[in-house]
Amino acid sequence: MDKTCLECGEKIIGRSDKKFCDDYCRNAYNNQINKDSKNLIRNTNNKLRKNWRILEQLNPEQKTKTTKLKLVNLGFDFNLFTSIYVTKAGTTYYFVYNQGYLPLEGDYYALVKRDD
Repeated sequence: MDKTCLECGEKIIGRSDKKFCDDYCRNAYNNQINKDSKNLIRNTNNKLRKNWRILEQLNPEQKTKTTKLKLVNLGFDFNLFTSIYVTKAGTTYYFVYNQGYLPLEGDYYALVKRDD
């Protein structure tokens, strides 16, 4: 039984489990399959990355304080974070990977960096 490339249909020579004739066809095939279904994931990851960069920029040390206005002006999206940490006292920290923030009174935020 002759195997053909999943992208271009040409006959495949080589290993029996090979699906593509070359790297170009493999990349083209996978890019086509993933382009529509992965847009949501790609866009969400880009927004999370942007949030992380903003927190990293404003908090180069381990902890600092900033305003909500400064975060918003830089394009921070408060709806996207990767985890929540609730302390024993009931304080809720929101984390974007290892960068976190804690809402304080008066539109201020404490920024923290978690060591992993």
